[in-house]
Formats: sequence, C-alpha cells, structure tokens
Amino acid sequence: MFEPLKPVSPGRRTVLGILFFVLFIAAWAGVTLGGIVPPLFLADPLKAALAGVSLFTEYGFLGDIGVTVWRVLGGFIIAAVFAVPLGILMGAFKNVEAFFEPFISFARYLPASAFIPLLILWAGVGEAQKLAVIVIGSFFQVVLMIAVIVGGSRIDLVEAAKTLGARNNGIVLRVLLPGAAPQIAETLRLVLGWAWTYVIVAELIGAQSGIGHMIMDSQRLLDTGQMIFGIFVIGMIGLVSDFLFKKANQTLFPWYFVK
Repeated sequence: MFEPLKPVSPGRRTVLGILFFVLFIAAWAGVTLGGIVPPLFLADPLKAALAGVSLFTEYGFLGDIGVTVWRVLGGFIIAAVFAVPLGILMGAFKNVEAFFEPFISFARYLPASAFIPLLILWAGVGEAQKLAVIVIGSFFQVVLMIAVIVGGSRIDLVEAAKTLGARNNGIVLRVLLPGAAPQIAETLRLVLGWAWTYVIVAELIGAQSGIGHMIMDSQRLLDTGQMIFGIFVIGMIGLVSDFLFKKANQTLFPWYFVK
C-alpha cells in the first residue's frame, strides 16, 4: 500500500484528499461542540457556516471576494510580466545573473509586509498600495526561481544548437525556453499561492473592502465564525485556482506532467 514514489490513481487521490477534510472537520467539531475550546476563541463548524450565509445574504461578501481576487490576479500578473523575462535572461546569460543576483537575493528576504507603511506614504491606501505589496512579495521570488530553472538546462542541447549554427537569441528561444517552460509554469502556480498571503496582509491595513477587511471587522466584533469562514473561503479559492492552473499546465505540457 505504501511504496516510495508509487503513483496513486486519480480516484484514490480524490478519496484520500476528501477524507482528510472530513477528519479535520470532525476534529474541529469535537473540540468546539465538546466544550474543549470556548466559542469565544473558536466557533464550531455549524456556526461558521451560518456566519458565511449571513455574510453572503446581508453583507455583500461576494463583492469582497471579487475585489480580493482582482487584487491577487492584478498584482501577480504585473509581477510575472517583469519577473519572467528577467529570470530567463539571468538563467541564460551569466553576466546578467552576476549583475542582478546579489540584489535579487537580498531583496527576496525582505518581508513584503514591512513595506506597507512606506507604500501607504507613497501611494495612499488605494489599490496601488495593495497591488504593490503583491508585486514586491512575488517579483523577486519568481525571478530567482526561474533563473535557477533556465540555468539548469542541459548544456549538451546548447552545444548541439551552437554546432548547428544557432545564435544566442535562437538558443534562448528555441532551446532554453521550450525546455524550461513546464517548470516555469509550475513556478508561477506556486507563487500564485504566495500572492494570496500578501493580499490578505495588505487588506488588513487601510482597506475598505476585500476578504482581509472583512476578517478585521469580524475581529473587532469578536465574531470568530465570520473570521473562520473568511479564512475558509481564501483556502477554497486558492484550491480551485491551483487546480485550474495545474490542469492548464498539464494541457499545455502533456509530455512533462504525469497524469
């Protein structure tokens, strides 16, 4: 049953994934309904579900979800548009890597949340500030990860292309990029998940809408049901987006991914 690297059928994978959620909710219900944890600190599953219904029917939570999704996608796309080309150039040309890598390595350790006070001073509390937090949090990670992927391409293919008369731009576009494309797509899928953490942090300060704003309002009212439901919604949206991203990658690069 348990063998290293043995593939799992899609049906079995789905059943096991659902089973974990069932056990998790059962444990959650046990510690809350059983009185182990007071309701003030942790709402039970039923109360959280009812709080979710109230959010959608009375407080326009669907609009908050739309705003947050727009911010995540906007910031992530802006970061990717600039980070992917730079990462490819750094991976392909060692002089470019030597020039940018020290600063990129330095900057990727800076927490995006630390820039929020400065960004509020520079851009106010509007959408630009929130998008900037996501861009800062995503850009440097994407650049370095893609540079490593492209830089790890097979040197024998590069040498073969040179032998056949390929120039530098041809090697990058026809050898390095096609070979690294599946892993670049997977990198973007992973970083999209990180973008969700950055947007919630941005929405906790100075926001008038969004899931993070709702969670902060609920915290002021000590409504753990709404807070938990908001966190649950973030996880579900992330799960769905990750699934769609993965399926898109498998469709675009069927030779790379094992289904």
